[in-house]
Amino acid sequence: VSSFGISGTNAHVIVEQGDIEPEPARVDGDPASPVPWFVSGRDETALRAQARRLHEHLTGHPDLDPVDVGFSLATARAALEQRAAVVGSTRGELLTGLKTLAEGTDAPNVLRAVGPRGADAGQGRTRTAFLLTGQGSQRLGMGRELYESAPVFAAAFDAVCAHLDPALSRPLKDVLFAPENSADSALLDQTAFTQAALFAIETALYRLLEHHGVVPDFLLGHSLGEVTAAHLAGVWDLADVCAVVAARGRFMQAAREGGAMAALEAAEDEVRETLAPFGDTIAVAACNGPRSTVVSGDAEAVDRVAALWRERGRKTKRLPVSHAFHSPHMD
Repeated sequence: VSSFGISGTNAHVIVEQGDIEPEPARVDGDPASPVPWFVSGRDETALRAQARRLHEHLTGHPDLDPVDVGFSLATARAALEQRAAVVGSTRGELLTGLKTLAEGTDAPNVLRAVGPRGADAGQGRTRTAFLLTGQGSQRLGMGRELYESAPVFAAAFDAVCAHLDPALSRPLKDVLFAPENSADSALLDQTAFTQAALFAIETALYRLLEHHGVVPDFLLGHSLGEVTAAHLAGVWDLADVCAVVAARGRFMQAAREGGAMAALEAAEDEVRETLAPFGDTIAVAACNGPRSTVVSGDAEAVDRVAALWRERGRKTKRLPVSHAFHSPHMD
């Protein structure tokens, strides 16, 4: 490249061609993990038409990578009022889901972001319910990636922490995102922090889904989840519900120690038969399904009952909780 200016400038630059970055090797076939394909339209008819066009296009272009398609649909298309997601672990599952959506029928891997309202509710359309969990489902670091990547989630989580932290001995985020095997990480299974962490995560998840147009028709809660559901339904504002969560955790933390809980693969009636010899040292805490029962009480009794069911070939799981919740220990 040469430059000759009228005032006598005489400059030359030799520019070498830049190195060509090698393209990453493409691996043909199905994605390594489930992939969502997002589709939207201004109304139901437009949504189905978009699903049909997308199905036709992808059927005619089998070389397109399912992950690349999912990325483009999530980042390069407008999110209109009526939305759906087709989730699949294989290209075939994804295409079948698109075909189902285009036909206006339901399938387990086709999720709609906006449930029916008004007159549509009685026409067989899918409605959405959120079930909010209680203790035993917490894990160290839960929500960390969303906190770092989703501003709406982070803002909602921080808003909860601003109300809860003054009532806790350590900042909630320091406990939830603590390094493994640290002193702070051990606090997560103490009920005062367990309940605060679950409430904060559930609330932030709800606000993130709400931001993206996913609004449930029903809210249900299990134990602490009942408190969260009441807040999300508008019964309590954030300040009041955080006061309830903090007090609930504090009072339960002060309850009798030496308790435990376990989930058993067994029906309630058969579980009660095995509890009879233990008297009031153990009780049925929750019936989560036809063959899913949780027991709670003295740690020794819980362990012995769990051992009985393992001997029968049933699955059991000791829950990571600090006390025997939903039992006489809470009286």
